[in-house]
Amino acid sequence: MGYLQVYTGRGKGKTTAALGLAMRAYGAGLRIFFAQFLKKGDYSEISVLQKLNDRIQVRQYGTGDFFDERPSEADITAVRTGMKEVAGILESGDYDLIVLDEANVALFYKVIDIDDFIHMLEKRRDNVEVVVTGRYANGKLIEVADLVTEMKEVKHYYRNGIEARRGIEK
Repeated sequence: MGYLQVYTGRGKGKTTAALGLAMRAYGAGLRIFFAQFLKKGDYSEISVLQKLNDRIQVRQYGTGDFFDERPSEADITAVRTGMKEVAGILESGDYDLIVLDEANVALFYKVIDIDDFIHMLEKRRDNVEVVVTGRYANGKLIEVADLVTEMKEVKHYYRNGIEARRGIEK
């Protein structure tokens, strides 16, 4: 049985936790689809996932210009295109674990309708585990999820002007 997991909150570690789960799944011989919404770029995690492309597929659905503001029309188009692709992947049964990184943010900005999103998740194969990450998890999604983890920032050096470091935060 595949469950629905949600990693949310204002603290760091949501994508990192999903990546850790993807690595564990890979080690167990599972097939993984890792989708990043509202992101595009050469993040360190993408380069390692791409090296494991025998069982991990990675797609980015964004322009790389979105930073916690209103998404551009190009980002909206990319996200909606990605969600159409993901809908087919969820139903295909080709993957055991599907990560929808930053989908919570796309839901928050109403780029994706929450009811349509939940309906899409409900149509997945029974064995498919899904992880949805990002701040601002929708209450309806939390309600239907099997596991919800909230990352809470207690203290972060970013507040002292430390930039994101390659291999640590990016």
